[in-house]
Amino acid sequence: MRQGERSATVDLDALDRFDSIIDVRSPGEFLLDHLPGSSSHPVLDNDERAEVGTRYKQDSPFTARKRGAVLVARNIARHVEASFADRPREWRPLVLCWRGGQRSGAMTHVLRAIGWDAVQLPGGYKRWRAHVIARLAALPQVLRFRVLCGPTGSGKSRLLDALVRDGAQVLDLEALAAHRGSVLGALPGIEQPAQRLFESRLMVALAGFDPARPVFVEAESRRIGSVHVPEPLIAVMRASPCLALEADEAARVALLLEDYRHLLQDPATLGAMLGRLLELHGAARIDHWNALAAQGNFGPLVEELLRSHYDPLYRRSSHGNYSGLAQAERLDGGTLGQQDLDRLARELRHVP
Repeated sequence: MRQGERSATVDLDALDRFDSIIDVRSPGEFLLDHLPGSSSHPVLDNDERAEVGTRYKQDSPFTARKRGAVLVARNIARHVEASFADRPREWRPLVLCWRGGQRSGAMTHVLRAIGWDAVQLPGGYKRWRAHVIARLAALPQVLRFRVLCGPTGSGKSRLLDALVRDGAQVLDLEALAAHRGSVLGALPGIEQPAQRLFESRLMVALAGFDPARPVFVEAESRRIGSVHVPEPLIAVMRASPCLALEADEAARVALLLEDYRHLLQDPATLGAMLGRLLELHGAARIDHWNALAAQGNFGPLVEELLRSHYDPLYRRSSHGNYSGLAQAERLDGGTLGQQDLDRLARELRHVP
């Protein structure tokens, strides 16, 4: 250990005992995944990290370390001055890099030399990643899921929101994935998280549930946009009891027209998304749907999408993948208005 540093046992399920979590990896590494609540304070940015790596391979480790030391020292000084100068004497940060090596060691050394009780995370991000994988395998086995099924537009996401307001435990996979799950499900102006970051967020959500109470979750396929649901969780979900939310077509069309208003107002993006269904439905039908959109006939467009694509897909996938759907309790969504969904949320309090 360098002078001024300290080793520590860090419980990755109790990170809230630190005042801050400082991630000194490059911005690119941080974007792919990071600990919940952590902030990015890189001691080498993306270009600097690449430069040092190139010197290491093409010149020598010694030359690379000399250049790296200059960059790291400069960046740590900048972070101390710009981000940490106002922290009190009692501030206790956790510092990590990729594997708990030189980058986080350098930052920890400086912070401790100043007088803060900084702790370097042993094993770094690699230890966190192993923790996430292990917990994602174990946590679904101890939770009691109640899977909310229903065709597209039946208000499943809105019912989950009502359940949250009513105090129920809810795992909102689409919110974690920043995607609504269907071919038209991309959210405007919002990028999906990388797979590893999705899994970190998912693990934290699962770890926060009380195993003695049910967890409501929407039936999903393995993929939600560009990310996939880990196998241990999807397997438990598919074997769990189901609830079937039902509503008539008019109510579903009205809900979809409201939820997808942004897409209906962007014919070019809508046309590109409909084009992904070309192999399933053929050019003539895709052209017809694009013509309806161009004419502003959105109600008939949504009706045809439900009847020709989404409802048949739901019948094939949900009944085939969720074994409890045939015996599911039926939930009448009514008009899918707020009062109807709040009523259902209150009724679901009795679900064991």
